[in-house]
Amino acid sequence: MAKTKIAYFCQSCGYESPKWLGKCPACQQWNTMVEEVLEKPAASVPTWKASPASSVRANKPVQVADITFKEEHRLLTPDKEFNRVLGGGIVAGSLVLIGGEPGIGKSTLMLQLALNMPGIKVLYVSGEESDHQIKMRAERLTQSTPPPPPEGGAFDKRSGNSTPPSGGRGAGDSSCYILTETSTQNIFKQIEELEPDLLVIDSIQTLHSAHVESTPGSVSQVRECTAELLRFAKETSTPVFLIGHITKDGMIAGPKILEHMVDTVLQFEGDRHHVYRILRTIKNRFGSSSELGIYEMLGEGLREVSNPSEILLSQRDEPLSGITISATLEGMRPMLIETQALVSPSPYGTPQRTSTGFDTKRMSMLLAVLEKRCGFRLGAKDVFLNITGGIRVEDPAIDLGLAAAIISSHEDIPIPAKTCFAGEIGLSGEIRAVNRVEQRIAEAQKLGFEQIFISKYNMPSGAKDKNRLDLSRYTIDVKAVGRIEEVFGLLFG
Repeated sequence: MAKTKIAYFCQSCGYESPKWLGKCPACQQWNTMVEEVLEKPAASVPTWKASPASSVRANKPVQVADITFKEEHRLLTPDKEFNRVLGGGIVAGSLVLIGGEPGIGKSTLMLQLALNMPGIKVLYVSGEESDHQIKMRAERLTQSTPPPPPEGGAFDKRSGNSTPPSGGRGAGDSSCYILTETSTQNIFKQIEELEPDLLVIDSIQTLHSAHVESTPGSVSQVRECTAELLRFAKETSTPVFLIGHITKDGMIAGPKILEHMVDTVLQFEGDRHHVYRILRTIKNRFGSSSELGIYEMLGEGLREVSNPSEILLSQRDEPLSGITISATLEGMRPMLIETQALVSPSPYGTPQRTSTGFDTKRMSMLLAVLEKRCGFRLGAKDVFLNITGGIRVEDPAIDLGLAAAIISSHEDIPIPAKTCFAGEIGLSGEIRAVNRVEQRIAEAQKLGFEQIFISKYNMPSGAKDKNRLDLSRYTIDVKAVGRIEEVFGLLFG
């Protein structure tokens, strides 16, 4: 009998050591090494029916010029928000990881996707719920209004083409199969018999492989199960979706190598006490990594929000101080969001600086610029910032809107409701140019805004300057400013 092999893994980063260590050499964390029993038999590769192309493929070095490139065929789902965050659809053979807090709606999102894929054979593997529980959720999800059919159909893994989808929808006529199993060996046996076009694993922390003698959810089990699914996805060109747990810090549970192994990492965010959910792209090898999709959680499932600017802007009957509208970009999508600020005298010795949805350090920088360059005494004031809608914004173009909201609350003077802002503030008080300002202006004009403040460096400087802004096609009043003092002079006189 072979001798049992024991190794120590870091629960934080997955570092492997033959002996116990008090401090991990990789991530410098203390008391994170856990003992695990390993067993690596000779035939550790799971058996499945691979495609003919993978069986005859030769692993030889090839020059870049000799590589033949074929246009990738993406599987378009009925959910346009889901297609956007994936970069235009599901790529054949891709491995996608979806993380989020408990109860946020990860299983609902993937089950709703599996039920709304007509003509595509989907295998939904659940290690957390029974088939009766999934059936109850499926009946609730199929009571909603059916979405439009997808533009693309199922993959033909051998030819690389797409077949047109067939009609029909619902728990009874959809090609969705449910499997309640946690062993990867049994899962691959069912995959070999069923040959699905799409595989969903709920969740990766519940799977266990017989090749590793440790509990499910451990570092070695998560890494081994993900490696087996990655090998299956690449050799059979079958898209695989993994649902992952997160830690109390909001990071995806398991070793960090899990995020490196997959092709795409999606984060499902939102407050369980609010109806809106955000699907954000963290990593994407097939598209932009800064896209997001917005959903509304209803009793019948998740409904995609096609125009997020309408839900991020509150309807006010009277003007209020400390509220501005900023034009921001999330990936390729322009959005107008409402920014709120509250400035009040500090009743304590140390003033408070609190921000929700915005970087606190950048807020401190804006307050320093307002006090140094504009003369506003904010050192003894409490300042609170809030980005409405529950989203987090990292676009620097929101600086101008936040600064205007802070001064509006400080002076208790409302800003006109039909005014929006798009500009970055520098340390010397200048308004810096932002990228893709044309899309921001067009979005503000579409929503009925009358004027927008932008940087004068986005304006044309001469007849030969073809890379600057052309204002002839806009009806909105564009205010070009160069310094922050000009903005406050135009707003507050």
